[in-house]
Amino acid sequence: MTARKAAGPPTFWLLAPAVLFLILWTQVPLVLTLYYSFQRYVLVNPDLRGFVGFGNYLSLLSDPTFWVSLERTLLLVFSSLAVTVVFGLALGLLFYQPFPGRSLMRTLAISPFFVMPVVSALIWKNMLMHPVYGLFSWAARALGLPAVDWLAQYPMPSIVAIVAWQWIPFATLLVLTGLQSLPHDVLEAARIDGAGPWQEFRYIVLPHLARTLSVVVMLETIFFLSIFAEIYTATSGGPGLATTTLPYLIFLKAFAEYRIGVAAAGAVFAVILANVVALFLLRAIGRNLQTQEVRA
Repeated sequence: MTARKAAGPPTFWLLAPAVLFLILWTQVPLVLTLYYSFQRYVLVNPDLRGFVGFGNYLSLLSDPTFWVSLERTLLLVFSSLAVTVVFGLALGLLFYQPFPGRSLMRTLAISPFFVMPVVSALIWKNMLMHPVYGLFSWAARALGLPAVDWLAQYPMPSIVAIVAWQWIPFATLLVLTGLQSLPHDVLEAARIDGAGPWQEFRYIVLPHLARTLSVVVMLETIFFLSIFAEIYTATSGGPGLATTTLPYLIFLKAFAEYRIGVAAAGAVFAVILANVVALFLLRAIGRNLQTQEVRA
């Protein structure tokens, strides 16, 4: 007991700088955002200041653009999640199998994750999806098909493709990590009992990867809710409102309309949305894991 008490204060003081930095880095911006969300603050008229209560929130809720951006945000999040989880699982299973050049292929498959979002959007916009100079248009013309302006005709699927290209390597890497702990003796016993590849995947591999996939879904959801750079670079929220998500709407309110108070209210809504989605996913994942433990 004495040793524990003696070790307490030094441990606290060692952790204090990191905790203080974390509080300053996260909570101070949040408090300022809450403060400005209740203030009338317009950059073109900074002298007109004052408390407006929930006026900024009511202004945002009465704007049809807000509800469109909320719908686009959820569409982007769940579409990107579906693509990244499915392809990440498939690539993880593929690269888990031994074949010549596997190490090189793993490195190449994971490398897009380290490309900056703006650079990634520029690559897809100018080198792949451009209706005149893009690789996809060249391939279409070579096959005798008309070129497609992907970002104009299919804006949201194009953004999903850009985001998925960046985040599939993340899912692949975590799936590969999860597969490293898969017991080989269980697989061998299943094969001896006559289980085929589908039975192995369905009853052994997939349950083993349940926690790993839960982590993938949780982390990617948090990042997908804040996607901004890809939309700003590739489509600027258009055409129209086709790719205007909540983060991009906050940017427009702050730097196009100069309404900092309304933008701060939008940021509060974004925080609430992230927490609601995270809570929903955590509960769904927790129920799934409890069901699997009971079955085991």
